[in-house]
Amino acid sequence: MAVREVTVGTAVFGAPGSLALIGGPCVIEREALALEVAEALRDLTGALGMPFVFKSSFDKANRSSVDSFRGPGLTEGLVILGRVRERLGVAVMSDVHEVAQVEPAAAVLDGLQIPAFLCRQTDLVQSVARIGKPVNVKKGQFLAPWDMTNVVRKIEAADSRDILLTERGTTFGYNNLVVDMRGIPAMRALGYPVVFDATHSVQLPGGLGTASGGQRAMVATLARAAVAAGADALFLEVHPCPDEALCDGPTMLPLDAVRGLLESCLRIRSAVAGSR
Repeated sequence: MAVREVTVGTAVFGAPGSLALIGGPCVIEREALALEVAEALRDLTGALGMPFVFKSSFDKANRSSVDSFRGPGLTEGLVILGRVRERLGVAVMSDVHEVAQVEPAAAVLDGLQIPAFLCRQTDLVQSVARIGKPVNVKKGQFLAPWDMTNVVRKIEAADSRDILLTERGTTFGYNNLVVDMRGIPAMRALGYPVVFDATHSVQLPGGLGTASGGQRAMVATLARAAVAAGADALFLEVHPCPDEALCDGPTMLPLDAVRGLLESCLRIRSAVAGSR
């Protein structure tokens, strides 16, 4: 099934046979790290012919513990993301958690992201839609794929059609997430590109007590399965040294592991496109 093509900066999502990447560290730890990862992913995706958007959070408002690292905050974080955009020539995206963040974020970012836990917050969703930038909505861990119909209708009612839908697993409690690959074609049937968040999908929410754990070893397995199921893009949180990361280290992919995974996913994407 064809979906609407959505452009974020210069990156096109949903083109027939194409596979795009949204990637970067979970949260902005420091400017040098953001630039390092963005440059490496820009060069890699350029060599592979993949559309690319750099994503890193300026604030992780949903944390397991009050002591968890949240990021530099809106003002400093947007300055860093702006420098990534200007110096490296890549599109940038980050998540917003409240209506007051939408306007300043839109002044810097090429696309805005709605976190999974906030995908039903009508005022936030429609504020993002009205600002005129592409919106990537993560499916709530508590929603069935077809429930995203209502989220899409809210965005369309605010006169936006530049929509990406992201699958990131479903929770049944007990510190775990499960991915049902049937959700990818179900959400694509809404007419918009579907992104598979391969790193958040292996998260074990609250699994470490005061932080989330994860099953990094399963990232590649789920990513390949999602591409085979028809995903238009992958979302990968990437870090040079995930075990030293300040946020979501157990789920992030080492930077030096990204090439092999993307190459295998591109082969799968080509095979799937050729069979349609």
